[in-house]
Amino acid sequence: MPTVDVVDWNKRKVGEVELADEVFGAEVNQALLYEAVRQFQAGRRAGTHKTKVRAEVAGSGKKLWKQKGTGRARMGSVRSPLWRHGGTVHGPVPRDYSYKLPRKMVAGALRSALSAKLRDGEMTVVEEFNFADHKTNNAMNALANVVSGRTVLVVENGENRNLTLGIRNLKGVTLLATREVNAFHILGHQSLLLSRAAARKFSEALAK
Repeated sequence: MPTVDVVDWNKRKVGEVELADEVFGAEVNQALLYEAVRQFQAGRRAGTHKTKVRAEVAGSGKKLWKQKGTGRARMGSVRSPLWRHGGTVHGPVPRDYSYKLPRKMVAGALRSALSAKLRDGEMTVVEEFNFADHKTNNAMNALANVVSGRTVLVVENGENRNLTLGIRNLKGVTLLATREVNAFHILGHQSLLLSRAAARKFSEALAK
């Protein structure tokens, strides 16, 4: 069972927290991480691409010339896909790209992502996010004391108004509740910052 140091906002050790080996010491499954990230990104696609078919493009529906006797190929409409500015055949249409993965795969990918962060030394656990105010500058300085990296994922177990308001304008910093975290979020940030409560929540909820 891995034991992780808990630090304060001056990065001084104030305690330890024991985490489930099944969650933070699991084998990193690269294929599972790929599937989880692919599924998450597919759900974010707008799917609003659209081309116009012959019924939607501008142009008269009148037959251009008589069927026979002109020596030219028969043609029924200026909106034919064969003509310039005509309709598009089999073009893209609006669609939903999202799909679901089995819950065990999603949980397994999350375990792999958390284990990878702990293994690589990119995870930090603080006692709590006890900010005295919601000033962005104070929040920025506090984060700079405990984590490094250009992008930081902050995970809290519950709502914290000062934390939410303090870091919402910080570039590269993302705040999520434990129930909202996906493997995509963890892998997409260089550093992971957890409260003690959030670390315990992951340890309990994802243990097999």
